[in-house]
Amino acid sequence: MNFDTISLDAYRHGDSAARRAIAADVDRILRSTGFLAITDHGVSAQLIDDVWVSARAFFDLPLEEKLLVRPPVGDPYGYFPATAESLARSMGEEQPPDLKESFNIGPLDTPDGLDADGAAGFCYAKNYWPERPADFEQTWRRYYAAMNTLAGHIMRLFADALDLEPDWFDDKIDHAISAMRVLNYPDIGADPLPGQLRAGAHTDYGSLTILKPDEAQGGLEIYTASGNWRTVPAIPEAFIINIGDLMARWTNDRWVSTLHRVANPPADTSGSTRRQSIVFFHQPNWDAEIRCIDSCLGGGESPKYAPIASGLHLMQKFTDSVVNAEAVRG
Repeated sequence: MNFDTISLDAYRHGDSAARRAIAADVDRILRSTGFLAITDHGVSAQLIDDVWVSARAFFDLPLEEKLLVRPPVGDPYGYFPATAESLARSMGEEQPPDLKESFNIGPLDTPDGLDADGAAGFCYAKNYWPERPADFEQTWRRYYAAMNTLAGHIMRLFADALDLEPDWFDDKIDHAISAMRVLNYPDIGADPLPGQLRAGAHTDYGSLTILKPDEAQGGLEIYTASGNWRTVPAIPEAFIINIGDLMARWTNDRWVSTLHRVANPPADTSGSTRRQSIVFFHQPNWDAEIRCIDSCLGGGESPKYAPIASGLHLMQKFTDSVVNAEAVRG
């Protein structure tokens, strides 16, 4: 299946003409689908494999052991069992809980001077680390740091694509409140409830998302402008990138925060349908004010959205998506 793909290395080390051509291509893609693949990204295959294996080992643990790292109700990081979340509800849609479990971490450090006991404490909440597998915390910290660096490179490419100075986003993401989560979609046994999916239709909340999916059936689909659901392939040695709501707000919807979902496997699928995905949700600084970029306004246009703080937007979306506090509580 054809899918728009960009070489990040070709952009970062190309001459000015090559860089401008790639930036223009990114602008074209994000105006239409909001999704693309990034190759030559510089993240080692070994690191990706290490976090993949550690996550799979964690999800294979008994439920009682996984629940030892469940968060207090209202906190965003730790283990979320099945039935704890319905992403469609973040869009105001009443749908059954998603058919997945997840483990989530957030920022590894708290900036000096931040009132982490106030509202910002939501995004700088405690990370809960399981005792097993033994290398889990170290591996996840390394991967989170690699994703944060990669997101910074992509945001500079985005600035170029928007005809901004390369460092335009830098002071808005230097203390990003990004989250990393690995999602486990177990084999589907009993028939799902009406409307129940592995992950309900939603848009992502922040600036951009970096996804590493596997090839199991029942995967990511995006809603196209023609009104159809299109499967997003798992591309070897590539990350799938999409923009979120805050980037759409920054660009006054010049770039599309596309509705997407994780579909159930076909009912007649033989063998295991278990699926795993690693996701990094890049989110601007807690106090970053997201307001329309001037260059994204055409003649006579006005901003479609009022300015909003990054952290408060994220808090509201998370709260809306949690549908079963007792499942989170365990």
